Amino acid sequence: MMKNMGRIPRKVLIMADIHGNITALREVFENIKWDEIGGIILLGDIIDYGPSSNEVIELLATRLEKYKIYCNIWGNHEHAVINDEYGRFSSQRGIESAKYTKSILTESSIKYINNMENKGIMRFTIGNKKCLAVHGSLEDVYWKSITPADVRGDYSECDYVFSGHSHREHCFSIYYGCDNPVMRNEKKTTFINPGSIGQPRDHNPAASYVLMDIYDEKVEFCKAIYDIEAEQRRFPDKVDEFYKKRIKFGI
Repeated sequence: MMKNMGRIPRKVLIMADIHGNITALREVFENIKWDEIGGIILLGDIIDYGPSSNEVIELLATRLEKYKIYCNIWGNHEHAVINDEYGRFSSQRGIESAKYTKSILTESSIKYINNMENKGIMRFTIGNKKCLAVHGSLEDVYWKSITPADVRGDYSECDYVFSGHSHREHCFSIYYGCDNPVMRNEKKTTFINPGSIGQPRDHNPAASYVLMDIYDEKVEFCKAIYDIEAEQRRFPDKVDEFYKKRIKFGI
């Protein structure tokens, strides 16, 4: 019997919507078995809402530097903050939060954000699989989510579509028509949203992320329970209490 002398790390860590929540991100990283990780997908909105955007960026930059980054795209908050475009936020508190985040970002944080993929969308491959990462959707890469009930646009060329923005996890497939009798003239596209690490909205306050096995294509949704009260204590008075309170309930 041949002895396994080592293996290539086979899992991809998929994260979205960290939103300046350093306590949640640290707990996620504590839960990860890093020797199993072969690559990283980051789907935007690493900053804002939470009080610790600089700390989140520093941790991402230092902890992930040795790993293959398949993509690291902007979300609507990076786009708004860097470009001073706040008009599409749905509330005044959202505008004020983004402006506050802009005011505290360090030079190194701004440099990191500017080195991200700043289009909110990126195409790449994992093995022989064609992948699309988009913070929102093809309809609007920053502000319109993909949901199981609402998929607008043609994703038929993709094997996987990774998205964020909704702060709610999903995994579902659509079978598009194609000229391939071997596969009964169907082309499968799988849509994955890992949920939010820093501001979940699925009524579960635990930090949400995905581990995907790149060989057997298994998708594992993971939850990291973190010290929410400790994170709430980090919020300064200048940030609306709404964002501090909501993380307790996952709303």
